[in-house]
Amino acid sequence: MNPISYLEGIKKQFEYYKLLGDKTIDQIPSDKLFWQYNEDSNSVAIIVKHLWGNMKSRWTDFLTSDGEKEWRARDAEFENDIRTKDELLIKWNEGWFCLFEALNSVNETNFEQPIYIRNIEHSITEAINRQLAHYSYHVGQIVFLGKMICNTNWQSLSIPKGESASYNKKRFAQPKHKAHYTDKLMKDEDAKGI
Repeated sequence: MNPISYLEGIKKQFEYYKLLGDKTIDQIPSDKLFWQYNEDSNSVAIIVKHLWGNMKSRWTDFLTSDGEKEWRARDAEFENDIRTKDELLIKWNEGWFCLFEALNSVNETNFEQPIYIRNIEHSITEAINRQLAHYSYHVGQIVFLGKMICNTNWQSLSIPKGESASYNKKRFAQPKHKAHYTDKLMKDEDAKGI
């Protein structure tokens, strides 16, 4: 495995899931970010707080300390105590910043270094893939809540219903080429100023 190619691809995956979360949070009315279906379910704000806590713990000193930090208060991550959208966005962005800083510290010279999470040894790829799966799971929950909350005002984050044939026609009109599947998605967002 080429470490640089893997890292480039994985960063794009994380950027894609962050973008899905960003676009969902942007669509949800501020007061609805704290809505819970019932007291045992999570609001968007609670999910963001949990992601923030996990990201800060897993990615701080990623190469040199256990991913489950002594200072992490995981149970408190599920308390619905974020009060504003601004506070939510600060936590959201802090977590992702910590993740990307850690990924940027990985290179060919340290790629074979073992990583520990709760005293269990992981390869760097195992540790990264574990978190990618975890974050995509929770971003999917955020998107699902967003669709429920926004209802008919929801703006699709993927190919809208009924437009698959048109989308595929555009894709297959291009010659075969090598690219990451998120490249076009990210370029479209850059063109929109997002």
